[in-house]
Amino acid sequence: MPHPHRPILRPLNAALLLALAGPAGAQSLQEVVISANRQEQQSFDAPASIQAVGQDVIEAAGPRVNLSESLNRVPGITVLNRQNYAQDLQLSIRGSGSRSPFGIRGARLIVDGIPATMPDGQGQASTISLPSAQRIEVLRGPLAQLYGNSAGGVVQVFTADGPERPELRTSVDLGPHGLRRYGMQLGGQSGSLNYLIDHSDFATDGWRVNSAAKRQHTNAKLRWQASEATRVTLVANVFDQPVSGDPLGLTREQFEADPRQAVANSTLYKAGKDVSQSQLGLVVDHKLDARSDVSARVYAGQRDLDNRLSIPLTAQMAATAAGGVVQLDRHYSGTGLRYTRRLPVGEGQIQLTTGLDHERMSERRQGFINNLGAQGMLKRDEDDSVHSTGLYAQADWAINAAWSAVAGLRANQVDFRVQDFYIRPDNPDDSGRARFSATNPVLGLTHHLNADTNVYANVGKGFETPTFTEIAYTSTGSGPNLGLRSARSTHAEVGVKTRIAEGQRLDAALFHIGSRDEIVVASSSGGRTVYTNAGRTRRSGVEVAHSAQWTPEWRTHLALSTLNARFAEAFTSSSGAVVSARNRIPGTVDRAVFAELAWAPRAWSGFTAALELVHQGSMAVDDLNSDRTASATVWNLRLGWEQQLGAWRLRETLRIDNLGDKAYIGSVIANDGNRRYFEPAPGRQWGLGVTATYRF
Repeated sequence: MPHPHRPILRPLNAALLLALAGPAGAQSLQEVVISANRQEQQSFDAPASIQAVGQDVIEAAGPRVNLSESLNRVPGITVLNRQNYAQDLQLSIRGSGSRSPFGIRGARLIVDGIPATMPDGQGQASTISLPSAQRIEVLRGPLAQLYGNSAGGVVQVFTADGPERPELRTSVDLGPHGLRRYGMQLGGQSGSLNYLIDHSDFATDGWRVNSAAKRQHTNAKLRWQASEATRVTLVANVFDQPVSGDPLGLTREQFEADPRQAVANSTLYKAGKDVSQSQLGLVVDHKLDARSDVSARVYAGQRDLDNRLSIPLTAQMAATAAGGVVQLDRHYSGTGLRYTRRLPVGEGQIQLTTGLDHERMSERRQGFINNLGAQGMLKRDEDDSVHSTGLYAQADWAINAAWSAVAGLRANQVDFRVQDFYIRPDNPDDSGRARFSATNPVLGLTHHLNADTNVYANVGKGFETPTFTEIAYTSTGSGPNLGLRSARSTHAEVGVKTRIAEGQRLDAALFHIGSRDEIVVASSSGGRTVYTNAGRTRRSGVEVAHSAQWTPEWRTHLALSTLNARFAEAFTSSSGAVVSARNRIPGTVDRAVFAELAWAPRAWSGFTAALELVHQGSMAVDDLNSDRTASATVWNLRLGWEQQLGAWRLRETLRIDNLGDKAYIGSVIANDGNRRYFEPAPGRQWGLGVTATYRF
């Protein structure tokens, strides 16, 4: 039976996962105990849907450029590669965030304890350094709501610690269409100081016309064990993407004629984005005594963006238009404080956690005429700011050997402010404010049937404010759309975790989410997207993950998700058409399957091979469900070799994705005004990676 005093779930820490240890091609099903702020927790005992991928999986899944490479093996999360580095990935958790034409909405991103999601709810996956990542965790369900605004789910990334003996690692990844990534990493331990510094240089000519990209990324983590009770972690991240073309979406006719083409306006207006970001964060963990500890964090960053849109010149010249070049100069910062106390109660113990999060963001937003790729006259000039404050408390009660419970409450307030400086006779002062607040409870119960089976149920409420990007435009007139309301949701989940046999683990969850005032796309055209509230929606589905080590040589992994995401009441779209209450929410994938068969022959030491099946269901393209993508199934092959030569460790990987060279649509742009909904996926692709590690 589970020990009644085992550590229990702490929602604002990422101490929960199923880690698949061992080489990428021969992972065991050993359940690894992870320590975060000295509070150990096994994912098997966590009353939540949470899975993770480890470092070996990340390294074997591709060139370590996009989250979409490795997260397709986690149920409940959809990460679609648009083949468009100007717009980032399309990431959604249980359907939340599928509306986004660019950037990440509806899910919280956290890297080494520092939010990668801004206080308005928008995140960027491109700034995550995958070559230095030790693991990526995905939390779904009601407990994610304790992270605050836009927490339809949580993706947490952890940078690896430096090894005990210093190591220097160099890596090269090559692929078609000029894809290349060069990396160098130095890590080690010097006394009480642990360090890891990673630098990557990535470039691609792009699979589609006008989809070339270049980026440089430096990520560093320094961890100082100041004393037995105090640990200090400093994290720094510098990201520069000076080139990223935007080929835009295609109509169905264009996709069928040539999926690699870009529409004329993409090249005519040189659509694309230049972006740079730097960030510094400090986390201090201190153990007060045997029963209590405290954790504090502070961080600050700066982001510059220059985004060239493909809006026709005639539309840009209108008096209330904001132009076709968006420039942002953003500064952001935040602080967090958490206190935890553990107390014996009856047969078990109760863990009390309380904390405060405060985040700030300010940016100068300017719009200019895009004169066929050249910057023209000023058309928008404003200062935007948002402040977010969250107070939370949670009690985790290990009642006895058979039962445990969790109860939490989070109060949030998010304040938006716009100060308009572009005031003309036909363009009025659009300054204004908007405030959103919510108090969200969460309640859960777990029954530990025996040492090999846990059954749990959770329910909770959440909310999601519009982001600054979503309030940027109105359907008519100038200035921001401050009339958008925040979406409110109720989440319910039941699940089971069981070790069904030696070397096998099965996780299954059934969920339902009901929302009101769901934020949806009203129209999207030329890179300019307008949003509205759509009333009630509902999303429900099933998630299953099964891992098995059948023999020392053979193992399998299966992840299956279904999602029924629909509008729950009719409403009138921006075009005046009535959207049926049964229509599917556009951009949501109705089912997804990942299956892997891996082989690590003992006779060929260091060799691994795996065959992967990836199935992606269909997606509706707009609220009216006027068209939808076809489902697609592709096969991938992965081979790996590893050699130890004295102080050197060499590893080579070869991937062939989409073995059958299947033509299909990888993602959609919901409600695109020009019916350019479709973003094609590439055909057969190869990838070669070589890594050399020297241990001093």
